[in-house]
Parts: sequence; structure tokens; C-alpha cells
Amino acid sequence: MSFRDLFTEHPASVGETYWQHLASAWGFSWRMMLASLACLIHALLPFLFVKTGSRAITGLHDRMVVNRHRQPAQRASDSPAPENASRSTA
Repeated sequence: MSFRDLFTEHPASVGETYWQHLASAWGFSWRMMLASLACLIHALLPFLFVKTGSRAITGLHDRMVVNRHRQPAQRASDSPAPENASRSTA
């Protein structure tokens, strides 16, 4: 594995460039930090931020899993064999 692969293999597996992945992961980290702070405050003052943590988790899950529009980039070695290409999963 080359040094460059260390930075590009995972982003490519989720259909992103290094820079797209950086921006997305950074956005997730900020959202999680803010939600964590809200949960900490909620622990001390249970009448504040009652649904903030659960909304953040749901929103991040939707953004990461449910509404993912990018497809992982396929390498030539990962492409399906011709006999498998026409199979239906219905």
C-alpha cells in the first residue's frame, strides 16, 4: 500500500475524493461536538435540550446512510464478472 493510498482508499470506498471526505467528516465532527455539549447540559439541566441529542443522531444517520447519493468508486479489479452482471436481485 502506497502512502497516497492511506489517504485515498477509504474516501474512494464511499465514493468521495479526499477533500470531499475531509469536508464531510469535519462537518460530522462539529455536529457531534455540538450535540455532545447539548447532552452534557441536558444531563445537568434535564429540561434543556430534551431532544437535541436524538435529533442529531437521527440527522447524522440519515445523512451518512439513508440519503447517501454517492456510490463507491469501483476499481477494475472489483468489477463483477460478465456472467454476474446481468443477474437481477428481484
